[in-house]
Amino acid sequence: MTQAASFPAPVVLWSKPEEERAGKPLLVLLHGYGANEQDLLSLADLLPDEFVVASLRAPMVSGPGFTWFPLTASIEYSLDAVKDAASYVEDWLDSVRPNHPSVTLLGFSMGMALATTLLRRRPADYAAVVGLSGFAVDAGGDTSFRDAELDGTVPMFWGRDQQDPVITPDKVEFTMGWVRKHVKLTKVLYTGMWHGINQQEIGHVSEFLTHGVLSK
Repeated sequence: MTQAASFPAPVVLWSKPEEERAGKPLLVLLHGYGANEQDLLSLADLLPDEFVVASLRAPMVSGPGFTWFPLTASIEYSLDAVKDAASYVEDWLDSVRPNHPSVTLLGFSMGMALATTLLRRRPADYAAVVGLSGFAVDAGGDTSFRDAELDGTVPMFWGRDQQDPVITPDKVEFTMGWVRKHVKLTKVLYTGMWHGINQQEIGHVSEFLTHGVLSK
């Protein structure tokens, strides 16, 4: 039995009531380590209203919050645990996807690791990806990561602060190599943001979603 089989039923917060969701593009928010589904939902008010926003809670308890997969103190992780988390999100997404013309992923920190993993496992399933202060996982030669099918056409926004004290240099370096090869990248560096999100970045994300998803 995989870890995913013992995960709880998904907990999701929505930006719109159920009767207003069908037919609108879906934007899925994936929070960071130790946070919860409420952490990013306030961003919904700052992003294009055409989207239905769904903020999903990670399935594993971590301190007062939740995590998508276990992390060590040096931010290391098990690839199998990452894949279990991805399967968990995919199962939920498959249940709501028919209601929406497109699905876009927005992940903060560890949530970015999950968002890029989801894209790499099902390259045709997502309109765009937004990664904030995070990284992409090094999947080695794992065949469930279909990187060869990502030919640089999926739009991706990656925002970060070069002084981010959390995401280690090796992860930034791997992510840099991966994004340059596999997505249509919009990369913006911020100062004084550290490991966080600021107003300027959300403005850029809003523009990216408008031009990269809504205008297509």
